[in-house]
Order: sequence, then C-alpha cells, then structure tokens
Amino acid sequence: MANDSKTWRCGKYELSFDRPRIMGVLNVTPDSFSDGGEHFDPDAAIEYGLAMLDAGADIIDVGGESTRPGFTPVNPDEEARRVLPVVRALAKEGAIVSIDTRHVAVAKAAVRCGASIVNDVTGFTDPKMVEFVKTSTCGVIVMHAGEVAAPARTHATVQLDTSAAAFVAEKAREAAAEAAREAEKPARRRRGKLLGEPKTEAKLPGGVVQPSLPFGDPEPASEPTDEQKQEAPAAEEAAPVAEAAANPESSPEPSDHLAAMMRRSARREEAYVPTSQLRRFTLPDSAPIMRRVMGFLSDQARALIHAGVSRDRICIDPGPGFGKTANEDIVIQRETAKMASLGYPLMCAVSRKRFVGAVSGVTEAAERDAATFGVCLGAIQAGANIVRVHDVAGFAQFLNGYWAVAKPQPRRAFVAVGSNLGHRCDNIRAARDMIAEIPLTCVSNCSRIYESEPAYETRQDAFANAVIEIKTELAPLVLLDELMKIEAELGRDRSKKAKVNGPRTIDLDLLWMDGETHGGKKLRLPHPLIGERDFVLVPLEDLMHDPARFFRYNGVEVKEPEDRVGHIVGELGRM
Repeated sequence: MANDSKTWRCGKYELSFDRPRIMGVLNVTPDSFSDGGEHFDPDAAIEYGLAMLDAGADIIDVGGESTRPGFTPVNPDEEARRVLPVVRALAKEGAIVSIDTRHVAVAKAAVRCGASIVNDVTGFTDPKMVEFVKTSTCGVIVMHAGEVAAPARTHATVQLDTSAAAFVAEKAREAAAEAAREAEKPARRRRGKLLGEPKTEAKLPGGVVQPSLPFGDPEPASEPTDEQKQEAPAAEEAAPVAEAAANPESSPEPSDHLAAMMRRSARREEAYVPTSQLRRFTLPDSAPIMRRVMGFLSDQARALIHAGVSRDRICIDPGPGFGKTANEDIVIQRETAKMASLGYPLMCAVSRKRFVGAVSGVTEAAERDAATFGVCLGAIQAGANIVRVHDVAGFAQFLNGYWAVAKPQPRRAFVAVGSNLGHRCDNIRAARDMIAEIPLTCVSNCSRIYESEPAYETRQDAFANAVIEIKTELAPLVLLDELMKIEAELGRDRSKKAKVNGPRTIDLDLLWMDGETHGGKKLRLPHPLIGERDFVLVPLEDLMHDPARFFRYNGVEVKEPEDRVGHIVGELGRM
C-alpha cells in the first residue's frame, strides 16, 4: 500500500506517503489528447488549477507541449510563454507545482517562477537537464519513454504451399526435366555439349503456366552511364514527392526523436497481427519488458544521484503509453510492486490512456475516468505513491471513500477556535463538543481559554481564543468542510457583506495536520498566518513544547512575540 516511509523532497516542500498523493493534470495546450484547448488561455488555466487544489489535488502538473501520439513538437519559447504565467500564479497560492517539460530552458524558467518539481518525459537523458537539476533543490520525476518490445529478427518468411495445384505443378516440372534430359542425350553424343538451356516453365492442366521460384542469384547490375549518374540525384529528390502524391495520407517521420517514437507506437498499436504471429498467451512475457523499464529507471536514478541529486528528490514513472502497446502497459501495471521495490516514490500516470480505453471498451478519452480509477486503485494497492489524474474531484472522492475503510489512519491536527460575540466561552465549548461529533474524529486535548486583543480589524471587542488538538482519519478538505458546517450552525456569518476579520460568534481555523501540505484558495496547510498570531501560538504552548520551534522546523516563519498580532492579555479559564 502507499503507507510507507518514503518521503519526497521538492524544493521547500516535503511530501510524505502515509496516504496516496494526487497530481492534477493541467494541459496549457491546444492539442492534448483528452482536454486540448480547454485551458489554453492562461486565466482559464489558473482558475482550473486552483479548482483542482480545492478539489483535493496535492500537486498540479503544468504542461505546455502535448506528447500524445502524432503530436507536433513545440519550441521552448512558445512552451514557456504558455506555462510560466500559470506556474507563477499557482505557486503564489501555495501550490506544489510540477513543470512537465523536456526542455531545460523551460524547466529553469519554471523553477524560477516557483515550480517545485521537474517532470521530464525523456527521463533526464539530456545532460543539460541533469546539470540544471543537480544545482537546484526541486524534486525530479524520471519517466521511461521508449519501446519495450524485443527487436524483431530480420529474416525471410518461408511459406509452404501444400495445395493440390502445387503438387501437380511439381510433378509437371519433374516430367519436363526428365524429357529435357532424354532429348539432350543424342545431342551430347553428336556434338559433345548441351544445345541450349533447359526449360524453366511447365504448363499445368488447363494451360496455366507455373513459373519457377527465384532461388538463383540475381543477375549483376550493369554499370550506369554518365548520363544516368547525373540524373540520379534529381530522381532521389523527386522520389519522396512522388510517393507523397501517390499516398497523401502518409507523411515523413518527424525529426524530433520523441515525436517519432510516439508515432511508431501508434502504428504498432493499430497494426494488424497476421496469423503467423498469434500467441499462446494473453500477454507477452513480462521479464524482457520489465528489464528494459526498470533497468532504465534505476540507471537514470543512479546517474542523477552520482551527478549530485539527493535520492529523496527522485520519483520514478514507467511512462504508460509512451512507446508501449496496450498489452505492454498492462504487463507493466501488473508489476507495480516490483517497481515500488526500487525504493523511490512511484507514480501511476495512466489517466485516460489508450490502454485504459482498451481494457474498458471506452473509445472517447474524456469518458475513461471511471476505468482510470480502477487501474489506479490496483496500482495503489501494489505500492504506487502518486496518482496523476485529469478528474481530481472524482478521484479524490473515490480515494477518500476507499481509504476510510481500507486503511485506519488517525492523524494529529490542531484547530484554532475564537469568538467575540455573545457568550464567548460557551461558544468555544459548544464548538469543541461539535468537533468531537465529526465522523472519524475525536478531541484529544484542549488548551485553556485566553483573552486577546483583536487582530487586523482593531475596532471591535476582545476575543476569547483556544486551540483544540484532535485526531482524525478524514482528508484535510473533508475535515475543513465539517468545520465550516459547525461555524454555520453556531451562527457564523460568512456572506460577502460580513467583514473578513470582523466580529463573529465562532471562528474555526485548521492550523496544521500531520503529514499534510496544501495550497489553494480554500485551504492552506500549514496555515499561512500561524507564525504571526500570538492568540494562536500562546494557547499552543499548553499542548506542545515550544510551538515556535516546531513550526519553524515545518517551514513556517514564526515572528518574535513583540512582532505578532492579537496579543494575549489574560486567561478566561479552562475549556
């Protein structure tokens, strides 16, 4: 299962895998295979990326070049123009952003704009890309893109013809040869040598001529004349044009290696299998396929480590659909446990791929989400840590339901509680009791209730504040929704007419959750303002030793007491 001790360091972030992590796909392209053009506009892409964060994505993978079969390569300048505004905006909202690119110039620019991960579909085979990532702190995804079938042997196919016509033809040739030998005997006696060549053809019944097979060596070609030598280059240049005119659907292989490989992959997938190639088994042998895939991934990961990239920054991806047939992709997915045993975080990036359509019978790529979830679940059970999907909201719902019953996982979290309307302490105690009733959640400890100066909006009454320590098995966004329900039930006004930091009957903030980092408009973890709020840090001292040090260790900037807002001015009693 995904619950293991692996961690993935991606710049200033560290991802743990006590639960599977969701990577949302954001294609800023006009031609991606399932959602091309939907988010090509930067503003639309940013809005969609934020929506995926609010739906449950842990990472947003931003790409500006489609790598579907038959794709048109994009130059780095155009790719950068597409992705950089999106990367910058999402990183500003606290998102963990991955840049999906094979161009080192784009990767460099994206990391400067806030990207924390470089997802290279060519597996860091470019020395310039290796040179760049070794000097940064970003996470890296090593992907296998290549054909995994064994090279085909080049030999002529011998076709045995056992028909009755062939039998008759053979008998006729034998009879003709015997008659020729008999006719030659008198000639040899008269002249001592053969008169003419033996017959090479024989008539079958009905007058059909059966030619002999060309087993002999071909006749040597005559030397070309000077005029023919001069005409040869022009003829060679005209040949492709003539071929294209004769077959307008054919097109030359692209010079781009990845594009050429993906085109060959599509042709292999669509190719007709003749009867001479029928197999005895439903799938090809896994051993040679996995030797190629795992060999490449482990070799590239070791090369990165030797170049200076720390091991805990490396994630691996077998690259489903990149140079592989449906059968090969299924073989690779079934061997997920072997790939997970390499010890690196493992990605499952099967969303809406061709082989998912093949096993589910769904033709349209955008309709393959349910089948995608099934394949992802199998990968998670076998040890995959990160799932890359298009439908984040649907998969987050699917995963939360599955994980709640499949993996008991209580985690520690802190909730800040505040009130300055009505009976402040009673409001806080009521909120505590309602939090204890949230499904899969219990209250494990409470701070004392403190009085504090109002923060941000100072022209209002003083606040009563406390912090509640809980244990929960809910996902952070699900827990947040439950807290918002409690606020509404206790009379919190969150309408547009209410002041953001104005008076309230109750205020519940999810401050921190074990193993969780999250960005977006709806929820930020750790809470981005926790380090400047005296009315949070002082109550936390009742629950842990030195909360300032604890949060600094978790990457939160904590201000000195005199520089904070909402200072504690007194104690109001126990919870």
